[in-house]
Amino acid sequence: MAQVEKKVGLLRRTSSSKKPLKEKVVLMYDDIFAGNDPAMTNPRFWDELFLMKVNLEYLEAKLESLDGDEVLKIKDNINSLFHHCIQALGEEHQIKVVNALQTLCALFRGVHQKNKAATGFDIINMLMGFDKAELRMKDLMESLDSLLCGDSSASLKSLCLKLLLCLVTVTDNISQNTILEYVMINSIFEAILQILSDVSSRSQHGYDAVVLLALLVNYRKYESVNPYIVKLSILDDEPTLDGMGMVVHQALAEYNRQYKDKEEEHQGGFLSALSSMVGSMFIADADEKLSVQTNEAILLALYEAVHLNRNFITVLAQSHPEIDMAATSIEPTPTTPTTPLSTTPPSLDLMNSAELPLDPNLQTSNLLITFLKYSSIVMQDTKDEHRLNSARLCLIILTCIAEDQYADAFLHDDNMNFRVNLHRMPMRHRKKTADKNSPSRPLVCAVLDLMVEFIVTHMMKDFPMDLYMHCVQIIHKLICYQKKCRIRLHYTWRELWSALINLLKFFLSNETSLLVKHNIFHMALQVVNLFNMFITYGDTFLPTPSSYDELYYEIVRMHQVFDNLYCMVLRVSTNAGQWKEPASKVTHALINVRAIINHFSPKIESYAAVNHISQLSEDQVLDVVRSNYDTLTLKLQDGLDQFERYSEQPKEAAFFKELVRSISLNVRKNVSLNTLSQDVLLKEFSSIS
Repeated sequence: MAQVEKKVGLLRRTSSSKKPLKEKVVLMYDDIFAGNDPAMTNPRFWDELFLMKVNLEYLEAKLESLDGDEVLKIKDNINSLFHHCIQALGEEHQIKVVNALQTLCALFRGVHQKNKAATGFDIINMLMGFDKAELRMKDLMESLDSLLCGDSSASLKSLCLKLLLCLVTVTDNISQNTILEYVMINSIFEAILQILSDVSSRSQHGYDAVVLLALLVNYRKYESVNPYIVKLSILDDEPTLDGMGMVVHQALAEYNRQYKDKEEEHQGGFLSALSSMVGSMFIADADEKLSVQTNEAILLALYEAVHLNRNFITVLAQSHPEIDMAATSIEPTPTTPTTPLSTTPPSLDLMNSAELPLDPNLQTSNLLITFLKYSSIVMQDTKDEHRLNSARLCLIILTCIAEDQYADAFLHDDNMNFRVNLHRMPMRHRKKTADKNSPSRPLVCAVLDLMVEFIVTHMMKDFPMDLYMHCVQIIHKLICYQKKCRIRLHYTWRELWSALINLLKFFLSNETSLLVKHNIFHMALQVVNLFNMFITYGDTFLPTPSSYDELYYEIVRMHQVFDNLYCMVLRVSTNAGQWKEPASKVTHALINVRAIINHFSPKIESYAAVNHISQLSEDQVLDVVRSNYDTLTLKLQDGLDQFERYSEQPKEAAFFKELVRSISLNVRKNVSLNTLSQDVLLKEFSSIS
């Protein structure tokens, strides 16, 4: 206890022999922790307490220093402090409201920090008394709702949101935070919606509101009916959905801008010049310079919106001018809270303005484009845990988008063409530069580019099988839509075919090491079946007949990979073992690929022999292919255009549990009431009595 007093709450020493003086608020805290009712000796104790500037550090440290017996001794006083905090929230004197909000946060954090092993019911009893808990939390949530929905100042609303974020994240696992049961019963969903639907409040509080909603949606989502999930899934208010999309868009755009700034700074620096001279040996070191902290919280909010609410899909495609955020940054007013988690972009209110500067030469953008650019950055390096989580979540979001009919419609819409400059991973055989001159195309082309880029750049020893599976499934779902709607997409399919063949080649080269951890035969089956989709249905969605010819050319040209794959799966499927069944499925799936190779290879060799050509050109091989289709026999394979729809549970439940835990820890670490200067608050409300 003496150590706590030594750290904080001391004013000055009057002499070397006298004890240091304490602030009045610290003396009042000591009265509370003494165990007796402080109002007995001072009837105005509680009125005076909330006029005092809160000493958060001392109050939290005091709570954390208590042992079990001391907690029981002062439980009534803690309950009384909690009760009077709630009462103070209804005061007209704004300084009392501010101090009450900060005190409540200190109570939630301090009590939980001290009693991590305690049950939720013990925490509730310690804070407010179990018999009064329902009433106390009802009053608290109603007060917070009134403050958020009323005409309170921006600073006060920010404090309310920070208190709620503090309450939600006090436990590592939010589903073990029993107090949140009362937040489920006394919903603040409508208050969050009001913030998001209003331009002014969204620009100041939108980020915190969206993160709060994302966390609340994940409270016991698999164990009971969560009202926030239900309400979010049926939300159809366009301004609110647009507002949510705007907040997410701006947070991701800010990340992209920071990365771009670092990239340009790096490219113009000495290290870049040195790398150019000596090759790629410095790529890893250079890339470290470009790391920007990922934002899983805002990505989780995007996922929940896309996954739960079909109406949100329309928000992804809403076009607006692409604004240079660095050039249009607006300085916040002195009373505006500091940027939460350093991710809320400074120009949010500009983007929300109805009077956007329209320039006919300005590139248009939308949330999906910004998200694809973000994905292309975080998916470059998946060795870091946060970036790996972000990459996986990006792919899950794209999975949800790829199987939505409306989303597929605008992805493939020829009248909605965009130029999407994706970021590309540095590799030895190419420079790390985004394609500045990429053509305007339907957005599905950018999605496919992103998938191809991932496939090509992540064939590594620590193979991210789960990410590859999502990637291949996204491609499959998009092709299924094209086949169903007979959409002939003008895309460089050869790049996809080449990437898939190289992936099979990677499996063959690393069979032994990969099989220790992964079922590579399941992935190989998915890849082979993608080729079967092109072989069987390519005439319905490939852009031209020559595209179909090029498919056969690539299969024949790379026949050695397919031959080796067949030998491997045949060997494994004819021996007893755990991979016998999955390997035999690949053997069966290769029937048409092998038929193409066995049909055309002899004819190509014969053509070369007859014409005395040692090595045929591509055009010559294509001529052979075109003239020998009639005698080719293929087998019709069922179910190629069928896929299993995404389901969060059970496959992804463990991932989201750990992801939410990580986000909660990060929010708890970064969201501090001290980020809003008490001096600023006192100055703001000093004229109010």
